[in-house]
Amino acid sequence: MKRHPFEPARLITGLTALGVGGAYGLEAAGAWDLPGAVPVLAVPAGLCLSGITAAVWGAVRRRRASATQG
Repeated sequence: MKRHPFEPARLITGLTALGVGGAYGLEAAGAWDLPGAVPVLAVPAGLCLSGITAAVWGAVRRRRASATQG
């Protein structure tokens, strides 16, 4: 099986979704009292952080590729 390149933006997106899903699960189980605005704000914040990470990671990869070619 061919190895896939590491993509930190997907990692951040997945961890955000996992965290919000876990928080909703804990609230549904009655183990945690979650304020309503937290998950509503956590999802866009995680997606923005993921977008910034993807842009930085893309710039780093382009710079590395141009440095190794010439």
